[in-house]
Amino acid sequence: MNNQPSPYGSAPLARQTRVRIPHLKQMKREGQKWAMLTAYDMYSAIIFEEAGIQVLLVGDSASNNVYGNESTLAVTVDELIPLVRAVSRSTRQALVIADLPFGSYQASSEQCFHTAARFMKEAGAHAVKLEGGTEVLPQVEMLTRSGIPVMAHIGFTPQQEHQLGGYRVQGRDEDAQRLIDVAKAFEAAGAFAILIEMVPGDVGRAITEAVSIPTVGIGAGNQCDAQVLVWQDMAGLRTGRLPRFVKQYADLRSVLHNAAKDFALEVSTGAFPGPEHTF
Repeated sequence: MNNQPSPYGSAPLARQTRVRIPHLKQMKREGQKWAMLTAYDMYSAIIFEEAGIQVLLVGDSASNNVYGNESTLAVTVDELIPLVRAVSRSTRQALVIADLPFGSYQASSEQCFHTAARFMKEAGAHAVKLEGGTEVLPQVEMLTRSGIPVMAHIGFTPQQEHQLGGYRVQGRDEDAQRLIDVAKAFEAAGAFAILIEMVPGDVGRAITEAVSIPTVGIGAGNQCDAQVLVWQDMAGLRTGRLPRFVKQYADLRSVLHNAAKDFALEVSTGAFPGPEHTF
């Protein structure tokens, strides 16, 4: 056993113990915040786990961060399953959550169950995430009754961007109470956590205080129990205008650009491969 204090709660955990939902709930009770990042491949998953990221989300954001689409709407279940499988196979401690993509769960609770079951059985996901309001409460209830943990996603829900009129902050003024009520309804339906996207900070705090399950903020202020970012945004791989809630912790794009440029130069001049790289 590892006798050092665990980052997942006050009780010591074995070195290779998987982060579980009770650990996250315990951290909320004890006021310990935790971090979540997206991951879509083996190396990013391994690096993030080694860095102490407790939860990895294989998001439908792979649509525009891996597959080159303009939004999250185009990605399919069959495209996401191999990415989830790569992340779950490569990690030993992080909790791996799979996003349910647009069109794979909204039609009915039965459709939702079969989609989620594929992510659990074929890809090794430990939980799933779905977007929406009270209209998807039956789906959450079905999954939790079936033993599939669910993270709900409220506030700005990218899969509904056309209906919402684009990327707009949600929960302003009288809409704040509606979001609080939706969060409570998801908790009652069995969700183990709630992701809150693009709402005013005071609304993020109010939702966090209103429920006993962990909240994960992305553009929801610093009072949520956890925070999540898309890893390409966090590491500076993405260019162009960034959302206000993104902080870049590195300039990975420049690092990769310079490395590729140096490689191309050395190949063109004959400097690579040198004698030390030759059999």
